[in-house]
This record gives sequence, C-alpha cells and structure tokens, in this order.
Amino acid sequence: MSYERGIISTADRQRTAVRFGLPAVQVVLFVAVLVAGVGPLLWLLKSGVSTSQDILSGPMQLWPSGIQLKNIPDAWNRVQIGAYLGNTAFIAIGSMISTLFVCTTGAFVLSILRPKWGPVVTGAVLATLFLPGVISLVPLYLTVLDMPLLHISLQNTFWAVWLPQAAGAFNILVMKRYFDSIPRELIEAARIDGASNLRLFTSLILPLSKPIVGVVALLTVIGSWKDYLWPLLVLPDPRLQPISVALPRVQKTTEISLQMSALFLAVLIPVVLFLLFQKQFLRGVGMSGGIKE
Repeated sequence: MSYERGIISTADRQRTAVRFGLPAVQVVLFVAVLVAGVGPLLWLLKSGVSTSQDILSGPMQLWPSGIQLKNIPDAWNRVQIGAYLGNTAFIAIGSMISTLFVCTTGAFVLSILRPKWGPVVTGAVLATLFLPGVISLVPLYLTVLDMPLLHISLQNTFWAVWLPQAAGAFNILVMKRYFDSIPRELIEAARIDGASNLRLFTSLILPLSKPIVGVVALLTVIGSWKDYLWPLLVLPDPRLQPISVALPRVQKTTEISLQMSALFLAVLIPVVLFLLFQKQFLRGVGMSGGIKE
C-alpha cells in the first residue's frame, strides 16, 4: 500500500504517536470547523424561537421560558418577511439571468470568435478588477439616475440592480477561461458541418459549459441575496427593497425575537441552495479544463 507524498513520511506514519495522534488532531480540527460554521446558524435558530427576554438575559441558555414556535409565523406576517423574500428572490433571479446572458455571450465573443480587438477588450475587462468597487459607486449611481442617450431614471426599478450586476468582470473572465479550454477541434468540426455562430453557441458551447454556468449562477444568486449597499441606494421605496435592506430598517420597531426569526429565514434559503447544489458547485470550481480526457 502506497501513500501520497506529504509532509508526514511513510516511516513517521508507523510511529505510535503519529498513528494515533494524527486522527485525533483531524477530529479536533473537524469539530472546530463544524462549530465555527454551523454554530452561528444553530444559535440563530435557537434565538429565533426564544423570547426577547431570554435572548437578552441568557443568550447561550436553551429556552428558559420554553420554545416559542409562534415567532416564525409572527415574523412572516408582522415583519412582512414573505414580501421582502419575494423581492429578494425576484432580484436574485433577474441578476442571475442578466449575468449569465452577458458573461456567456461576452466570453463567447472573446474566446471562440476571437476578433482582432479581443485582447484589448480582455485587458480592459481585467483592469476593472483592480479598481475598488467604491470608486465606481458614484458614477454608476449617477448613470442609473440619468441613463445616457435614453435620459430616463432607473431608480426604484429592479433594472437598477440587474444591469450593474450583469457587468461583472470576474464572471466574464471565468467563463472565458472555461471556454478557452474547450478543444478547438470540436469548434472547427461544427463549423465544417455548417453551424452558424448562434448554433455553435447554443448547441455546442453552452452544453459543454454546464458546470461553470451553474457555478456562476449560484455565486450570482448568493451574492445578490446578501448585497446591501447598492439596493439601499437604488431602491429607496420600501415596497421594492430586498430583505437585506428591509431588516435593518424595521429593527427599531420590531422585537428582537422576531428579528432573529426573520434573520434565520433570510439565511436559511442560501444555505439550502448551497447544500442542494454543492456537488455541482465544487465540481465546477475544481475543474481546470472544459473537457475531461
């Protein structure tokens, strides 16, 4: 039996201290990571079904006054979590669709069609990654208030969130890198068969890129779900605000127990999404090439 080369040699693994100590250290590290990752969610769940007095007097105690399951429906109705979650889901889905459209078509042009000006555009897109987001915040906000050529304001519309989200340089470059790994022989064979650029994009490139498309879609949904500053600026109307903006606004008039229940409901959905699609997510992130040999 052979071991993979690592910091612990085969001879050291035969020593009693290493043979029993290494699994013990691994178990301790696993428990520590589990507590750090799952602990806050469990505490949030515990606080969400506790009374406000119990949360303030004994935040680490387990329900001195009993479990208050009614907090969750109360948070749904009194804090209007359902409406805010609906806005958040609508914003996240729209951001995902716009992002996938822009990054897949942009990467297709730069990676597959390869125009002469492609390297210049790629360099310009890459350069935007070195600019802090706060630098573009004011110009982007002024653009939303007065769209060039159209001279209309997108404030208090979901387009003000969808369009800036779609123009993400990182997603375009990640998608382009994936498209670059697709063998050119497949593309040339499709062209010989008479496939147009549209047919090449829809029938060959996209089916081969399902892993990375899923990763970008999931990252976009999660990023949109937790975004706070930009929706706060462009969606001042409370009826349109996502839950990340609405919860801080209503905390002054809401009991802390209902706030914890609302926070748990808001956190639960992205966690469930990741658990459902973690296999596709990890596989898409870990794949270095577009096609397995």
